[in-house]
Amino acid sequence: MSFLTQIHQQLGLMSWPLILCSVITLALWLERGVALLWVSVSGEQAKRKLHQSGASFATVKDAHSKSLILRGCSLLVTHQSASKATREDLAGVWLQQQRRKLHSGLRVLTLVGVISPLLGLLGTVLGLMEMFKSIGLSSDPVTPALLADGLGLAMSTTAAGLLIALPAIAGAQLFGLWADRLLDKLTDELNQCNLQLEGVQLGANS
Repeated sequence: MSFLTQIHQQLGLMSWPLILCSVITLALWLERGVALLWVSVSGEQAKRKLHQSGASFATVKDAHSKSLILRGCSLLVTHQSASKATREDLAGVWLQQQRRKLHSGLRVLTLVGVISPLLGLLGTVLGLMEMFKSIGLSSDPVTPALLADGLGLAMSTTAAGLLIALPAIAGAQLFGLWADRLLDKLTDELNQCNLQLEGVQLGANS
């Protein structure tokens, strides 16, 4: 508790909002990092097992697989009797759902990255107002050391806001790029599955 008290003394009125922003940033960094890493690793493992067994995407029928690619291919295989255009539309809707899941929380990270410096700046302004108010009410002479201490405490909130904003904005961009890369790979693999299913249909009709 003494640590939180020290932070409150350093940051003033904006200490709790800034602490909340830092907790949200840390939580989303951990959650998105683990979630995207799990999607990437499980997908690679599933494809490796599929290739080792000599099977193709068009034979997958595991709708509850841990791998997104296997779940997507299973969806297409379930509707293999439909036309190629219908399967493409179905895959597009499914990919949009996965996109929302993979990008979950990134807007919150961006929002925290925008708000944190403003909270820090507001804390600095309030700190300066309080400092000049106390100087105005004091009859003692104003010394450079007194001004330096007051300005240092006031500016610490801006520094704290920037320290929170940098990882928040960087995380939103990096995790967004990572999610987009996973979605691109997923789209390519679903297209391969759809082409394989189309080949199976043509072979059955000929």
